[in-house]
Amino acid sequence: MDKKALYNLSYGVFMLATRSGNVVNGCITNTCIQVANNPVRIAISVLNSNYTCDLIKESGIFTLSLLDQTCSFETIRHFGFQSGRDVDKFANITAPADENAVPYLGWQTCSVLSAKVVSRQDLGTHTLFIAEVTDAKLLSDNSPLTYADYQAHVKPKPEQEKEDKKIIGWRCKICNYVYEGSNLPEEFTCPLCGHGADDFEPIYENA
Repeated sequence: MDKKALYNLSYGVFMLATRSGNVVNGCITNTCIQVANNPVRIAISVLNSNYTCDLIKESGIFTLSLLDQTCSFETIRHFGFQSGRDVDKFANITAPADENAVPYLGWQTCSVLSAKVVSRQDLGTHTLFIAEVTDAKLLSDNSPLTYADYQAHVKPKPEQEKEDKKIIGWRCKICNYVYEGSNLPEEFTCPLCGHGADDFEPIYENA
């Protein structure tokens, strides 16, 4: 199977947040679709290794900030490249919140949805949540950020390999897992966090 064929599926880029008791957290996800109209229901898929996934299972509520074309890589990195188990991602951020006190981004975001989980299914690496949308707000007229836009215009390009240095491994930028070897398979998936080869960076000899 050529997994490159799947790259042509269209995705958005979202900041998914939740609250369980006094704990709030958020992460970046690219999987959300509307699956019903009356009532309005959406489906989101979240990595089981994500702290946000654990909290949604506990609380059953979340907000989904639909990131727009003004979104910076700093925002993606803040919510997507560190774990809420290690840091409080909202500690130094004054973010608005919905009626359930779940935060969302009031900037770099074109819309925000509030939702309540009605069912879920374990997919192995991910959990699929089906949720009823309880509120929706339009925040700007900016176009939504797509996953293709992120890859082409937001995500920094890797530094060009230096001729005098040899690649000896690859490090996952999400969880720091190290793959030993000079060639990382394109279809490789991190065994710890589930992220793909795009989220690995080269480790150079004597680096």
